[in-house]
Amino acid sequence: MSRHLLPILVALLAAPAAGQTRWWKGNTHTHTLWSDGDAAPEVAAKWYRDHGYHFLVLSDHNILQEGERWFRVAEDENGRLKPSELDALVDTFGEDQVTLRQGENGFEMRLLTLDELRARFEGDGRFVMITGEEVTAHWTSPEGGNLPVHINAVNIAGYIPPRRGETVVDLMNDTLDAIAAHGREHGRPVLAHVNHPNFGWGVTWMELAQVRAERFFEVYNGHQGVRNHGDAEHPSTDEMWDRALVLRLTALDLEPLYGVAVDDAHNYHGAPTSQPGRGWVMVRAEELSAEALIGAMQRGEFYASSGVTLRDVSTDKQAYRVAIEAEPGVKYTTRFLGTRVRGDAPGEPGEILLETGKNPAVYRFEGDELYVRAVVVSSREHPNPFAAGDLEQAWTQPIVRPASRSGR
Repeated sequence: MSRHLLPILVALLAAPAAGQTRWWKGNTHTHTLWSDGDAAPEVAAKWYRDHGYHFLVLSDHNILQEGERWFRVAEDENGRLKPSELDALVDTFGEDQVTLRQGENGFEMRLLTLDELRARFEGDGRFVMITGEEVTAHWTSPEGGNLPVHINAVNIAGYIPPRRGETVVDLMNDTLDAIAAHGREHGRPVLAHVNHPNFGWGVTWMELAQVRAERFFEVYNGHQGVRNHGDAEHPSTDEMWDRALVLRLTALDLEPLYGVAVDDAHNYHGAPTSQPGRGWVMVRAEELSAEALIGAMQRGEFYASSGVTLRDVSTDKQAYRVAIEAEPGVKYTTRFLGTRVRGDAPGEPGEILLETGKNPAVYRFEGDELYVRAVVVSSREHPNPFAAGDLEQAWTQPIVRPASRSGR
């Protein structure tokens, strides 16, 4: 076979037939030396491609990977590009693929742009890189607190500057409105998700509920400083999801909130704080393209995972079904969570409607559910956990039962 035909054959084998869908694995929140990560962007891209991911969003803080940018090579403890890491880059990619110069303070390396990364890592139809930015802002509370409000913008055509707002809700909605307007202006689908709401206790569940222009947030973030599990005074991100769903689907009359899992990777050289491989999304789409992936996510055709793989997620008028790609020796518990409506009043947010060890797991609707979502928990501990003792999980998206919604 001609070597020129091989990439075409590989792409055809990887893609589903016309009209069919398959699951694509991706991470929408990743950092590099372009902002506060500790690795060159090609290190991040190679890690995700080599570990079976199909798409990756480099979402550095308030910057895109474009233009000329040089980074100092330094041995001191604050240096994020050490000589040993530069040597490893040369060994991995070749001396001709690393550009150096002598700067005023020593050697500097030119960072690759997103276009250069695409030329190097795409091309076989099995991996795509999608433009992204973590639009990073802070809101100063009347008490003087500096609250982080970070929102990822995915598949944008250019830089989106951070916004300001009189409240956290204003700041989030102004940012989300700007991202949506950017997509309309450039004629492309865009997606935005609110990042790590418990990081710095920046976003409460009531504020999260009031996000109107988009409907995605990080239910799982692999950075060990973001407080996924909450504390004695703050709910976990899982609990925030249920509380926000109830408020959105009743008093606020908004669309349901979808949950994503991400790495928020910063560390690629051994530091444990925010390593790659902790959380991801699986998107069911016809093809591996930004347009198809974002369209599927907007329709809720995806699930979040920190290790559990699902074979299928489906619903009809009678039931919500979750089929697990079970691994030998691993047990799985599926909890269907939701909130019932009795009369005009919603009940307890996030009630366990059914807990089962069966596969497929099936929840049959009773008719009084405001929404239903599922969490699948395995018996296996995460090999590289956000927190010690975490088990591998998967989170499916909430299904709203229209007949149960008051006033709709």
